[in-house]
Amino acid sequence: MHLLYEEGGDIKVATVQSASGIGDAESWQATSLSGKKIKLKAKEVWLRFEKPEPQALMDEAHALSKEIDLQFLWDCAPDEEFGLVDVAREYFGAQATIPQQTALAIALQGAPVFFRRKGRGRFQRAPLEQLQAGLAALERKQKDLEQQAAWQQELVAGIFPEILKSQANQLLFSPDKNTSAYKALIAACTEAGESPAQLMIRCGAIDSPLDYHQGMFLKAHFPHGPAHDAGLMVEQSVLDAAIAELPLAEVSAFSIDDSGTTEIDDALSVTALVEGGHRIGIHIAAPGLAISKDDALDRVARTRMSTVYFPGNKITMLPDSVIQQFSLDEGAARPALSIYVDIDSAGMVDKDSLQLRAEMVPMGANLRLENLEHLVTEESLADEGADYPYRQELSILWAAARLLHAGRQEQRVANGLRAEQLGVLDPNALARDFHFEIKDVEGIQRVEITPRQRGSILDTIVAEWMIYCNSASGRLLADHGLPGLFRTQKGWGPLRTRMQTTPGPHEGLGLDYYAWCTSPLRRYSDLVNQWQLIALSRHGVTAKMVAPFPPRDAALMGIAADFEGCYSAYGEFQDRLEKYWCLRWIAQDEAPKQVFVRHLKEGMSRVEPIPLHLPVPELATHPRMTRAEVSIADVDLLQLSAGVRVLQIETPEVPESDASPA
Repeated sequence: MHLLYEEGGDIKVATVQSASGIGDAESWQATSLSGKKIKLKAKEVWLRFEKPEPQALMDEAHALSKEIDLQFLWDCAPDEEFGLVDVAREYFGAQATIPQQTALAIALQGAPVFFRRKGRGRFQRAPLEQLQAGLAALERKQKDLEQQAAWQQELVAGIFPEILKSQANQLLFSPDKNTSAYKALIAACTEAGESPAQLMIRCGAIDSPLDYHQGMFLKAHFPHGPAHDAGLMVEQSVLDAAIAELPLAEVSAFSIDDSGTTEIDDALSVTALVEGGHRIGIHIAAPGLAISKDDALDRVARTRMSTVYFPGNKITMLPDSVIQQFSLDEGAARPALSIYVDIDSAGMVDKDSLQLRAEMVPMGANLRLENLEHLVTEESLADEGADYPYRQELSILWAAARLLHAGRQEQRVANGLRAEQLGVLDPNALARDFHFEIKDVEGIQRVEITPRQRGSILDTIVAEWMIYCNSASGRLLADHGLPGLFRTQKGWGPLRTRMQTTPGPHEGLGLDYYAWCTSPLRRYSDLVNQWQLIALSRHGVTAKMVAPFPPRDAALMGIAADFEGCYSAYGEFQDRLEKYWCLRWIAQDEAPKQVFVRHLKEGMSRVEPIPLHLPVPELATHPRMTRAEVSIADVDLLQLSAGVRVLQIETPEVPESDASPA
């Protein structure tokens, strides 16, 4: 005997092996068509029959079920609940065969729009209103499937459907996976053997791999776009009120930056003291005078946390109009938060002379590294006849910077670290800083990558005095019990450098305190610390009572955590775009690029002329810094990868003293 039953919504047949019980308590041990051993009870069985054989029955029933007119069946069915056998006689006649009854079971089970399931083998037709709504939904679904198939064909053919062009970014970066458009895209990718990004570039929905990398970042961090609201600004009346009572500093300050810097945050000044020595001024742009905690500009800055830098462009933390109001541009007095410290004739800093004040600082010049760096040498600084701007001031700053550096190195050694070399690094070492210049040549973008070796006198002057400013600012906050965003480094491991709201040492810099304060136009941490320092400059020992962030402020702790995450994500994006443009540099001349690489570790090597790291497995067993000539081809700008073929590996030179005697 054979049994018809339902399992998981499907109609199935099993062959009885043994039976037990009687009547409603009867049950069977049976074998399904797939060979599975099952147990069925009488209430689970829809039909019992001897013939035909199960496989033949199911083949015939499935064919018959496709011919059943569900609308006619619905018309024939009674309003009340009915059983399978009853409606089979209405539809097929009194002599309905087992295959016909099975076909009807399959049709009823698969037509929930027409019939509601009321139990095993029992149904009730759907009310007319629900039937009409269900049929309309089925019609819409069928049209969606037809549309999806049409879109799929267009995409495979390299045509992006016109109606989907406005959804291109959403489909690629934040798709609704239940839409027909997304299903068509994924089906087309499967058919074409491409990723969504590859297919959309081929179809012209996005212009290039660069758009993909940038779009992915913008969707995650700037979902409403990188542009600032046009109405976001510091009103002139607000600015005038903020600076109205600021004293005018008796200095002529100057900044030192590269020519691409438009957010000039910091400047220096040198003033001779009557009793001998000099007063050094470190002047920081002061947007914190006009931007208040929780106002519109603060909310934007807090959301962005930092300016995002990447080759060819940047996304600023603050609107351009605000940057222009506070950038320390030459030719006028600009609002600044200044730290002053006295040095003696040898350049030694008098720690007790530290002063902090908000003021208007006359900006004498914006010096540019490209124009000046090659002129500033030890010899020219000592030469009274050397002809370049601020030679004397730079000479004084350089003497003090060397002492500041030496003092930090003593502390580094005390911390168990190796002292860092002052000045230009080993010329044979790999360059660490690069300038990317993106040019449009006859409608085609080309990139020039120029290495810049850090460690010049101007570099050291700026670095040491900004480090001193951050250290002195951290000390002022700590001494007055004011919380801030302190940059600390202690111990070892990946999380040893962190941002926290309480003071702590920075062992790598050799400092007891370190708080980022010198870039408030570019970093939110610096703007927050500036608010605290402005309160200190105005209220002294009572600043803790009026500062925007009191001790143990939970909001400040949240800012510290958010800043770390955001700053890290921005850094990863900058690295990603630099890798993209490095690979563009490799590929822009079409022929395979032959360059030298240096092995770093575990088969990963650095291309010498550009900051590109690529795996070169052949070098994995060679010593660090082993040099090899390679050919780079097969650049994939989406996956940011390339194929590397080793041409030759250089043998390290052995000094004569180490060579074996002949």
